[in-house]
Amino acid sequence: MSTMVSNAAVIEGVRVLCEVQHVSHDFILPNGKPIRVLEDINFSVGAEEVVALLGPSGCGKSTLLRILAGLLPPTQGKVLYHGQPLQGLNPGVAMVFQSFALFPWMTVAENIQTVLKAAGLPPEEIADRTERTIRLVGLSGFEEAYPRELSGGMKQRVGIARALCVDPEILLMDEPFSQVDALTAESLRAEVLDIWASQDRNPSSIVLVSHDIKEVAYMADRIIILSASPGRVRTVVHNTLPRPRDYRSAELLRLIDRLHEIITGHELPDLPAAVPAREPTFVEPLPEASVSEIMGLLEYLDARGGQCNLFQIAGETHHEFGRMISIVKAAELLNFVDTPKSMVILTSQATKFLQATPEERKRLWREQLLRLGLFREIFNTLQRAPQHQVDKDFVLETIIMHMPQENYEKLFDTFIRWARFGDLFSYDETTETVALQ
Repeated sequence: MSTMVSNAAVIEGVRVLCEVQHVSHDFILPNGKPIRVLEDINFSVGAEEVVALLGPSGCGKSTLLRILAGLLPPTQGKVLYHGQPLQGLNPGVAMVFQSFALFPWMTVAENIQTVLKAAGLPPEEIADRTERTIRLVGLSGFEEAYPRELSGGMKQRVGIARALCVDPEILLMDEPFSQVDALTAESLRAEVLDIWASQDRNPSSIVLVSHDIKEVAYMADRIIILSASPGRVRTVVHNTLPRPRDYRSAELLRLIDRLHEIITGHELPDLPAAVPAREPTFVEPLPEASVSEIMGLLEYLDARGGQCNLFQIAGETHHEFGRMISIVKAAELLNFVDTPKSMVILTSQATKFLQATPEERKRLWREQLLRLGLFREIFNTLQRAPQHQVDKDFVLETIIMHMPQENYEKLFDTFIRWARFGDLFSYDETTETVALQ
């Protein structure tokens, strides 16, 4: 594998590419209260290895990955890359996200080319790398397809291709297979390992964030197990099983059992052994759009036969294009529009919504909100909470834990506006409490 020349340390015979030293991280709420999500984290990433970060929801796995990437500076401690303190973005990494993070108005090829253009590469090299990575991830023939036309597995292949095209030394993967079906996930894991194992190209190493014990047993050479609230390294498990690994082999099944026992047993006493690890809720960022803007979009489309070109909508409604995209994405998140290519089309759910009475509209809106991870998680918490209410800080902490990269104050405002319209939650500004309606 190609690697850059460095003076990095060698630990136990393995050349270290990246190292996390005494990293802690706090998020600060608007009231000034700090929330510690990571506490004194230490580990290294060696050349030609797969490292997995495994732990319960809320233990700071994704936050730690972003610190490794240089997207988020730690509150305390430091990250070394090739023995040198990391300043800003990590030049040797690329990231694959859980939620695909594709531009819906761009083709497969254009989505990949965006990062290459941002890197300032010449057109000839952009074309060559795009073609090579599309072929590498098995998307030949789909270069001109739009994300809406792809399955979940194919969308994630685009995300993987976009990361690989910049030739990263370390590939960071944030629960990359959690949004595809089980068979597709198995196939993608094997393909990523095949790419990693090739000796003539990067990535040299992979850092994988996962909550799936079977996944990390299959993929990782070292498994770093974190505890929650705040996230701490509790133990590191070395996986010496030879590759390729078989999900059904007795050795792999024994390792899975061992990891499960660590997660739920005595080594993590804050997680009762009788309660299996809960599947984390996938929480979607809420686009910044008001209820009236979303309603206006639906009524605009309804008056034009149920569909219109996105650029035409922005022009005729005198919206800045980026703002219009946020409104459209909000409507799509609520299952009121589809967005094939540059078109915006009303769904049958939107038609039903527009024809409903005011009270019926509230009910339909409420149903759509409860399809979204953030609203569902807060709703479930409120049902169990004393007097069915929680502090604003609890909601902010939930947002921060799931989406540390988002503007949590703006997202909270959107959350409350949408919830109020559907009579799902109320919010008292004086006591700063959120309650069930």
